[in-house]
Amino acid sequence: MKTAFISHPDTLLHVMDGNHPESPARINAIKNALIRNGIYQKLDIYEAPLATDRELQRVHSSAYIQKIRTLSPRAGLVRLDADTAMGPMSLSAAAHASGAVIFATDLVMRNMADNAFCCTRPPGHHAGRANSAGFCIFNHVAAGVAHAFEKYGIRRAAIIDFDVHHGDGTEDIFRNDPRVMLCSTFQHPFYPHRGAETRSDRMLNIPLPAKSGRREFQQAFEQEFLPALDQFKPEIIYVSAGFDAHADDPLADMGLTDADYGWMTQFIRQVAARHAQDRVISSLEGGYNLGTLGGAVCSHVEALLS
Repeated sequence: MKTAFISHPDTLLHVMDGNHPESPARINAIKNALIRNGIYQKLDIYEAPLATDRELQRVHSSAYIQKIRTLSPRAGLVRLDADTAMGPMSLSAAAHASGAVIFATDLVMRNMADNAFCCTRPPGHHAGRANSAGFCIFNHVAAGVAHAFEKYGIRRAAIIDFDVHHGDGTEDIFRNDPRVMLCSTFQHPFYPHRGAETRSDRMLNIPLPAKSGRREFQQAFEQEFLPALDQFKPEIIYVSAGFDAHADDPLADMGLTDADYGWMTQFIRQVAARHAQDRVISSLEGGYNLGTLGGAVCSHVEALLS
């Protein structure tokens, strides 16, 4: 398989404060682990372009995008909500992160790559149509999905979100769009305290109790997601790849291991092989233990390569 790895230098320049767990060190931990394990050398490396306002307006309101541009500081920090702040380079980092998923869509749809991993930050799946939340400014996966619809005529897209937090921003954007199926596992009760009561035929929200591990995730994937995905038949699959359900993550209380991320990725690839011509585009969301994040991502990317 040809796997694209897409990032941008500005992803290292977004900071919310000196001790925030969503830090530039996450990107370095991932890249160092991929290099150390001989995986990075097998990837096709690309630099992410900036998402344009027109591309962002497919999933965010014009007023919200203008608000973010107006609030972007020349120095210091501006707080967007209780959990999300912007520094001088945050807007560029977020726009490049959305641009990465849009560019990955181009690569996969033009058969220049079989799949892709977007190693960017800030994360995106809590950003709704008109709001920031949970460290997220723009919703990168949503921007990629909308690009696939508009530019390539894709009729059905699935989003698999295995971040420990529910992708409430993604649900907000696509809840009423029959072209999108969201499959989301998340710790419950837990931030953002949504998702458990809003399941539908296309919003397959699977709340899991604390301490859940491979058995619970495997049950959700095989018994809940698989029959729904086989019926839906997505033409492309996006992954909101959060690694904070790892047993060692400091911001959650779940029990996944590195190997579990490889298993979930193989599951996704098997669905993509049946219905989506192997098209899988993954975008980094959470994962905050710098000692284990790299290993979990290595399992994920190695499964994309295999």
